[in-house]
Amino acid sequence: MKNILLIEDSDIVRNNTAEILELAGYEVLTAENGKIGVEKALATPPDLVVCDIMMPVLDGYGVLHIFNQNPQLKGVPFIFLTAKTERADLRRGMELGADDYLTKPFEETELLSAISSRLSRFQQLQPSYNLRAPEGLHEFLNDARAVGNLHSLTTDRRPHPVSKKQFVYAEGDEAARLYFVQSGRVKTVRRTAAGKELITGVYGPGEFFGYLPLLQQRLHTDSAVVLEDAALLYIPKEDFEQLLFQHQAVGQQFVRLLAGQVEEREQLLLGMAYDSLRRRVADTLLRLHEQTTDEHHVIHFSRDDLAAVIGTTPESLIRTLSEFKQDGLIELTAKSVHVLQPEKLRHPQW
Repeated sequence: MKNILLIEDSDIVRNNTAEILELAGYEVLTAENGKIGVEKALATPPDLVVCDIMMPVLDGYGVLHIFNQNPQLKGVPFIFLTAKTERADLRRGMELGADDYLTKPFEETELLSAISSRLSRFQQLQPSYNLRAPEGLHEFLNDARAVGNLHSLTTDRRPHPVSKKQFVYAEGDEAARLYFVQSGRVKTVRRTAAGKELITGVYGPGEFFGYLPLLQQRLHTDSAVVLEDAALLYIPKEDFEQLLFQHQAVGQQFVRLLAGQVEEREQLLLGMAYDSLRRRVADTLLRLHEQTTDEHHVIHFSRDDLAAVIGTTPESLIRTLSEFKQDGLIELTAKSVHVLQPEKLRHPQW
């Protein structure tokens, strides 16, 4: 049974609303002002709060502010009751993180529908999100914010127009954000020592780019150039890390979206995000060992290139390779790696 905290200073409204909620099958705690409401929430954390705004002692804004500052209460679905409909009041509540508003007097069905919607939405993410739809990404970010209690996610989701042939970022730039193509097309390119341009990727509506340097904590190793006039959404690095690391279900769904539902790429990104360095090095060596056309399965990669593939520094890679060599799992030369015992790499004892 879901537990709802109802904070309302009007005896009539509080008693009538509590009766409606109890008849609907909810367990209800009531409080006549914000201070008592916070005390009851700390003693028994609710599944959802229905709270009046204008109250003595501590108003609804103060209650929500305390909830947001308390790790035990942060992220609890919060519905405001208000007799005021001025836009400034609505905006202030939403900025604090309120999830919904009901204007008094309200119908019973309005109240129950709002509560049911918020409780079900906060339990799980959708099975999939259509990123090609205009609101697809926004739906995911809203749900991720709710499910993962990610209330510090930026609410600035304006599309940024970028003209054809304009650079989004250049090789060597700091990786400060993730990019999402709302419309248009973008290519990523890398130039060889001889000056030849190599296209490393082409991205269209509904696709992300620029996430590998964020995962690897490296500078951009290629440049992004607009092929057609585009509208791009920017997700700051801080939001990217929250979406990936702060809530398991959100992180896994986010990786699926980044990977574009391609299972092999999804597993690679999951490994880069969550696996230990030893596991990532081992998995990369195994993958390259299986892909090599060399009859002796020798992997010909410079240490810098191999480190870039794994998403680590050359120094950390060299330490790990040395450990594998000491364990008799691989042989090393200056520019190659020979896997001697693939099964022990696949099922290590460390």
